[in-house]
Amino acid sequence: MDTFGKKIATLRKTSKMSQTELSKALNTSTSVIGRYERDEMTPSIDAARKLAKILNTTVGYLLGETEQEDLFKDPDMLKRLNEIEKMNKEDKGHILSVVDGFIKSIKLKNIATL
Repeated sequence: MDTFGKKIATLRKTSKMSQTELSKALNTSTSVIGRYERDEMTPSIDAARKLAKILNTTVGYLLGETEQEDLFKDPDMLKRLNEIEKMNKEDKGHILSVVDGFIKSIKLKNIATL
């Protein structure tokens, strides 16, 4: 698993940004970006949020909570998940059971078509 710094460097390069361009977008110095990328320094929560936005990813990806850089970037999915999270435990359980059933059904359908 890549470190925070390696993820920043990879995403920056994928976006065809220089350290200077990223530092300007983040309103910091190039040396700070270099220290982030070498894992010599950890950004504040606010800076991590800005980095994620600039690099078109999530803070969760940068922090290693997920290996998918674009997970939860879909605003419609986030809205749905937030609505489910607000539900009481019983209702949430029912919704998740239905979703699990659909996921299992689709996986079985995909296996059958192989």
